[in-house]
Parts: sequence; structure tokens; C-alpha cells
Amino acid sequence: MLRLEARPQPSRVMSIGSPLLALVITVLVGIVLFAALGKDPARGLQVFFVEPVKSAYALSELSIKAVPLVLIALGLALCFRSNIWNIGAEGQFVVGALAAGWVAMQAGPGTAWLASLGRGIVVPILLAGVLGGMAWAGIVALLRDRFNANEILVSLMLVYVGDLLLAYLVYGPWKDPAGYNFPQTITFDATTKIPRLVTGLRMNIGLIVALASVAAMWAFLFRTYRGFALQVGGLAPAAARYAGFSSRRALWTALLVSGGLAGLAGGLEAAGPLGQLTPYVPAGYGFAAIIVAFVGRLHPVGIVFSAVLMSMFYIGGELAQSRLGLPKALTGVFQGLLLFALLACDTLIHYRVRIGRRAVA
Repeated sequence: MLRLEARPQPSRVMSIGSPLLALVITVLVGIVLFAALGKDPARGLQVFFVEPVKSAYALSELSIKAVPLVLIALGLALCFRSNIWNIGAEGQFVVGALAAGWVAMQAGPGTAWLASLGRGIVVPILLAGVLGGMAWAGIVALLRDRFNANEILVSLMLVYVGDLLLAYLVYGPWKDPAGYNFPQTITFDATTKIPRLVTGLRMNIGLIVALASVAAMWAFLFRTYRGFALQVGGLAPAAARYAGFSSRRALWTALLVSGGLAGLAGGLEAAGPLGQLTPYVPAGYGFAAIIVAFVGRLHPVGIVFSAVLMSMFYIGGELAQSRLGLPKALTGVFQGLLLFALLACDTLIHYRVRIGRRAVA
């Protein structure tokens, strides 16, 4: 008989090993799933774990998926460490893309000051994305601060408002008049495109921005007084109040930084791979980044590795659709499997498995 026995203190080994064990369980369940669908499990695993990293082109595409996941997950990790539950990063991503897209659409003969910036126009585009995401997250902070509204519900509902705002604009005022009535904006001018790192590949400077953000978040969390105060507020609110740390400042800081990073990811996506705004800007990155943050143990470095893994699931799902004839929804299946496996494995941090009967007093 298997039973759980409480550990005298949390296991550091399992704290690190839990995500790895969860990945192993996900792979094993995936093998069973491929076999049940009548597909070769070895071929299925190759599509998910080998194809996304087998060439320079594949690594370039992997970076395109990983960059927004890293940026959004960094902001979410800051919120979760501060005990602030921002579930609406997807909406902040969309509004950031809208703000960045609006600036990109202004680049033309009628706006000489923007045209004079040349490739430097990328800076105001990305800044607009950051401000757009911060403004959307600021609504959550304001409602929580002034009216004690639940930030989970408010941030989640604002995702749908952001999606509807995007749909209104691309179907209405921003629709390309020469776009054959398709719901899309004009294609952004070439000068507004995010510069690429390698000729012939889509990998762009977003990769550098993401890595710099990882370093900055690590320094903020573990080397600054403000980062320490935020984490104390999340772990022990009573102790934070006793120490004089402001919960209001923590709320605004965490949400604005999180929203800004999500908006930055939206700006990089709009002016990078997409090059225009369409109803398909929402790609689910904001929700997938929640899994990325927790698989990465809410640590900036861990987030990088979990974002790469999640990106492999995205690309693997697309390849499974085209090469194996499987539904694209398989991506979501693997994401869900990884999350539930992680939640189950995390139990072993505080409990150990024992075999035998419980001792009777």
C-alpha cells in the first residue's frame, strides 16, 4: 500500500528534480498517446524533441516562439513571487501589439519625424508596446488598489476585452483598404521590422532583448532591496507589513512590470514575424507562459529552459499536424500534461512515498 508521509522539511533535491520528473512523465504519456492514435511513438517524439533543434533554421524558429514566452513568464514570475495573480498576460500581449502596430503604421511620408529615424523607429515601436501592456495591467492594479477587485478575474476578463478591441480595429478602422476585405492592417513598412540577427533566418534582436531581460530580472529579484521587499510580501505578508514594506507599491510594481514585459513581447511579435495586425495575434503565449513560469520555478534562468521546452511543444504540434496528420490541439495536450505532471510531482517536495501500512498508535 502506497501512502504519503510528510517530510520534516521541504526536499531541495525534489524541488529541482520535480520539473525533470514531470517532463519524463509527460514523455511517457506522450508515447502511450501516439500509440493509441496509431502513430509511431518514436516518430512522434522525434517531431516534438528532435526536429525543433536539428538545424540552424529550426533553432531560429524556436527562438521566435521562445522569446515572447520568456518575456511574459518573467513578468508573471515577478507577480507570482509577490503573491499577485496576473492571469491576463495574454490581453496585455495583445494590447502591446496594438500599440506597437499603431506606431508602425504611422511610418510613412506623412510623418517625417518617424521616417527620419530610419531603423531607429524600432525603439518607439517597442516602447509603445511596453506602454500599451503597462496601461492594460494598470487597469487591474487600479481596480485592485481602489476597489479591492480580484485581480485574477479582472485580468482574465480583460483578455477578452483586448481580443474584441483587436477584432474591432482590424475589421473596422484599421482594415487595409487594399487588402481584398481581409481583416488585417496594412503591411508595416520595411524600416519598422525588427532587425534580424542572421541573414536568411527569422531570428531577431528579440532574442537579445529577452536574454537582457532575464539578467535584469535576476538582478532585480536577488540583488536589490525592492526585489527583496516584493518577495517578502509574497511569502509572508504579515512580516512585510511589520517591516514597513508597502503592499500597494508591490502591487503596482509587479503588475506594471509584468504588463510592460507582456506588451514588449506583443510589440516584438507584431513588428517581427507578423509584420501586420490580424485577428490571429493572440497565440496563447500569455496562458502558456504561466506554465513556463512554474516549470521554471519562478526563476529567471529556469524560465529560459522551460520556455525552450514549451516552444518545442508549439513547433512539434505544428509539425505533427503537417507530417503525422494529428490535430494541432496536441500542443495544448502536451502543455496540459506537463502542468498536471508538475503539480503531482511537486507533492514530493513536501511528502515522501512510503510502502506499507500506516503505523497504528
